[in-house]
Amino acid sequence: MKKLMTLALALVAMLTAQAQNDAYQQEMDGYLEQERTVYKEYQTLHQQQARQQTTEGQAQLAQLEDQMNALERKQVDLVVRIAREQKDNMTAVPYIKNAAYSMTFDQLTAVLDPKAAYYNSDELKTVKRIYEGMKKRQPGMLFHELEMQDLEGHTVKLSQWAGQGRYVMIDFWASWCGPCRQEMPNVVANYQKYHEKGFEIVGISFDQKQEAWANAVKQMDMQWPQMSDLKGWKCAAVEAYGIYSIPASVLLDPQGKIIATNLRGKALGQKLKEIYGE
Repeated sequence: MKKLMTLALALVAMLTAQAQNDAYQQEMDGYLEQERTVYKEYQTLHQQQARQQTTEGQAQLAQLEDQMNALERKQVDLVVRIAREQKDNMTAVPYIKNAAYSMTFDQLTAVLDPKAAYYNSDELKTVKRIYEGMKKRQPGMLFHELEMQDLEGHTVKLSQWAGQGRYVMIDFWASWCGPCRQEMPNVVANYQKYHEKGFEIVGISFDQKQEAWANAVKQMDMQWPQMSDLKGWKCAAVEAYGIYSIPASVLLDPQGKIIATNLRGKALGQKLKEIYGE
């Protein structure tokens, strides 16, 4: 009788957990469906803008980007909640795994709780690698030196710009990276607006081919210093800064200390406005 009672209780617990899991998935699916709908609209408008640029179209694109970002934040918040509510089982593992690249350092700290039952799951090895990488570029840390070649083949060091009295953004990118190319007009616009006030950018390319790298720099009007060791994902920046996805960026203060990471879209302009004013 006692064994039957134990089995019954275990079954109830399992069914309760399954029902909760279904509720989590339904909520996540709702966000994903909304995001797909907004993204379709964004793609259509983006294609129209490519043919004919309009101020109204740019404003609509920005609004759609804000909607997608808000939906992404809701997804990440849900993952953090799942991890908090399901510490004693493996429910959170696939959610954390899928959301890792969108999570902040603090959010990853929250979900990677060593006391959680899921903490030692093999499926979280990549997530832990991302987290360890983030530790290398936390605000307050001094920049990490890099020595590579510029577009003319000359050896250059990051310290030629970093820590030399200017705000410097280290921009990790590659010619083959679609999201990098999509973000680059925003980076170029902010460089043109704030460079004369003291803002500098140093591009670190994850390219492997010199020609592709050089052509992309020219095509996208990237007028700032460039560095690369042409090793792709074996780039020295991977180890030095824990970069496992691009685009990525690190903003340094005039003394070379990290003050912000991964500033994209409006966030970059807002930060520079905070520093330099209009």
